Amino acid sequence: MMQQVGKWIDERSGAGEVWQKLFKRKIPRGVNFLYTFGAATMFIFMLQILTGIILAMYYANTPEHAYDSVLYISNEVALGWLVRGLHHWGASAMVVVVVLHGAVVFYLGAYRYPRELTWVVGIFTLLVVIGFSFTGYLLPWDEKAYWATVVGTNMAGTVPFAGNFMLLLLRGGAEIGAVSLARFYALHTLLLPALAVLLVGIHLYLVVKHGVSVPPWIWDEDEKKRKVVR
Repeated sequence: MMQQVGKWIDERSGAGEVWQKLFKRKIPRGVNFLYTFGAATMFIFMLQILTGIILAMYYANTPEHAYDSVLYISNEVALGWLVRGLHHWGASAMVVVVVLHGAVVFYLGAYRYPRELTWVVGIFTLLVVIGFSFTGYLLPWDEKAYWATVVGTNMAGTVPFAGNFMLLLLRGGAEIGAVSLARFYALHTLLLPALAVLLVGIHLYLVVKHGVSVPPWIWDEDEKKRKVVR
């Protein structure tokens, strides 16, 4: 019965072909642990989505209740301290792992033809991840978060020509207040997640399309073998 249902779904959705493309691809020789940072990034990203959804169910994005809601999550919600901790430290881990992933790709030369677009999409994904960290920092609405956001938005305000516009856009006014918190919350939970899902989807599609690159030392070995044959 289950096999028939699975066959029916596969024939109409192509799920089997997608599974083959994603999880049964041919991997070139020479692949080692350096190639695992992409998968680690995906794992942390999914963890951030899950924990973020749970936190959003209890968080109140108003200056009067934001801090109290964070305390409620940490102290009253079952395993709330764990969920918040995973989300908090996962944000830092996400930045570190994405940077390491990019550094490895650069070191291995995997940004070269035909994977230039994959590299560009990855850079934009890194910017979105940094945006997650910046916008999420204000949400606890404590003194540390407040003044860190003041400094961060002041830095945005120093951008030539567009600085004042960026400052007002982020803060929603001259000072950090209720509008700022609402905007950061909207960016953190609506705009940035949509961009992240889009970019990650494009990135995965390009990785599947072009395959995994061969390590440079394998190129050198193959080149030496070709010279010997000649």
